[in-house]
Amino acid sequence: MPEPTFAEGVLFFPVTAFDDDGGVDLDATGRHVDERVAAGPGGVFAACGTGEFHALSVSEHAAVVSVTVDAVAGRVPVIAGAGGPLGHALDCVRAAQEAGADGVLLLPPYLVEGPPDGVVAYAEAVLAASELPVILYHRGAGRLTPGGVARLLRHPRVVGIKDGVGDIALAQQFVRLADEAGRGDLLFFNGLLTAELSQAAYRAIGVPLYSSAVFAMEPRIASAFWTALRDDDLGLQHRLLDAFYRPLVALRDETPGFAVSLIKAGLRLDGVPVGSVRAPLVDPSSAQLDRLAAILDEGRRIVGA
Repeated sequence: MPEPTFAEGVLFFPVTAFDDDGGVDLDATGRHVDERVAAGPGGVFAACGTGEFHALSVSEHAAVVSVTVDAVAGRVPVIAGAGGPLGHALDCVRAAQEAGADGVLLLPPYLVEGPPDGVVAYAEAVLAASELPVILYHRGAGRLTPGGVARLLRHPRVVGIKDGVGDIALAQQFVRLADEAGRGDLLFFNGLLTAELSQAAYRAIGVPLYSSAVFAMEPRIASAFWTALRDDDLGLQHRLLDAFYRPLVALRDETPGFAVSLIKAGLRLDGVPVGSVRAPLVDPSSAQLDRLAAILDEGRRIVGA
């Protein structure tokens, strides 16, 4: 299959909507995706971290990817999450191909930590399970080494590396390895939490793409920041970093899992019925919701939304 070609714009990581009984609400998920794609993202990453991949069964994952593909309707590429236990990862990647996804973001293995050769073998097993292009997520139990990257770059369906570790020197080494291997086409992504805070540094080493969970919650703010980066508008970047992103990160860091919980809460504040997060994540308190609402109001004021 051809490698995904992303449009210009923020990369969108949709939430997975749940109903009042805790089940997946496919209609609400589809509406959420459709409305946000209309706001102009560069691509959609379905059932990944923001979409609570960790909490989805194989059948739920397949349904979420399928409804996302239908909602996007070919406007931009759809990348599906896969990972965790190897058997689960293989089932997810096969389901993603059947649903019509354009590629896979390979999340880390579950619980155990293998040596570098084992991480490579895990990726190779997933590559063998479908014809989909694969983006490797360098984080947690899926940490890559220069030797592992050099091996995996020989596989033509490895089309990208997403960095969730934050070691800029190592990330730059991966970029150089791709150049030396004649893989100048390889896609590199900043996958740190609230990546807007670190994207200027990643951009400087040749990593132009980044995850934006904020886009799922408030696309006008996320798109304004992306445009400010593209245009080297330091004034707008700094205003948004100081008054929106840093306060959001301070709130996020108060409770484990708030990188997802706050996004869903922000959508609910805006009247979007996406439900609560699934355990072990928890929803914000009423006081935290008030602070989130104030942070969003300030971000909207800055961008004139």
